Amino acid sequence: MKLLISVDMEGISGIVHSSETNPERYDYQRGRELMTAEANAVIAGVLDAEPTAEVLVADAHGTFRNLLPEQLDRRSRLVRGKPRALNMLAGLDEETDAALFVGYHVRAGEGPGVLAHTMNGEILDVRVAGRSLGEIGLNAAMAGHLGVPVVLLSGDDAACAEMADLIPGTVTVPVKEALGMAAAVTLHPEEARDRLRRAAADAVARRAEIPPLALTGPLDVEVDLASPHTIDLATLVPGVSRAGGARTVTFTSPDYATAYRLILLLAQLATIKPA
Repeated sequence: MKLLISVDMEGISGIVHSSETNPERYDYQRGRELMTAEANAVIAGVLDAEPTAEVLVADAHGTFRNLLPEQLDRRSRLVRGKPRALNMLAGLDEETDAALFVGYHVRAGEGPGVLAHTMNGEILDVRVAGRSLGEIGLNAAMAGHLGVPVVLLSGDDAACAEMADLIPGTVTVPVKEALGMAAAVTLHPEEARDRLRRAAADAVARRAEIPPLALTGPLDVEVDLASPHTIDLATLVPGVSRAGGARTVTFTSPDYATAYRLILLLAQLATIKPA
């Protein structure tokens, strides 16, 4: 059996502020330790259920260099660094039996949600076939395109609700209750880890009951961008054009994998500042 654990940072228990998720801020090292410990709890739960499973852990926050390799459970393998194919899902393929999302956050514009956003501050919304999707939905649909179910998600209560709306059968673990963008009522980290270990074992055992999220093409995609400069860059990409709204670009994709890669490209263009 092959399993992928994708680990973001904003949805980790105890984390409520960007000072804990940004490598340039004073509390980042503490955030890395909390993130690594929750990843280890999920690895342990997965292996409780399937002791011989191959476990890949994709570092899925920011630089993709946050998890502490020397502290990660040695029974897993770590995917770190960027750029890389499939971004937050690096290591996923058609042979993967299930994916687990740890430390995820609600999409931009929703909430209250701790550190809510979609990819970066320049992406205001992404709509695929008319449905608004954040990182949870975009990644779940990419997994679904490959036939892989997302069997577990952890984060704040808003992130868990977003996943429950997308895939009702997915096991969710709310490790904090969001009070706002930078405030939450959070579980003690050790309590969160205990719950994650039990839930991961349960989720893997129930994987056959949880359907992949499949979005079949062709798909109309709309992306709302914060910066006019990013919109100018986006329209240089073949097939991408301005839509009716001043902030919106649109394109039609033959399948979801193509849409996913183009959305990732638009997110990368959004990081380019005017000369």
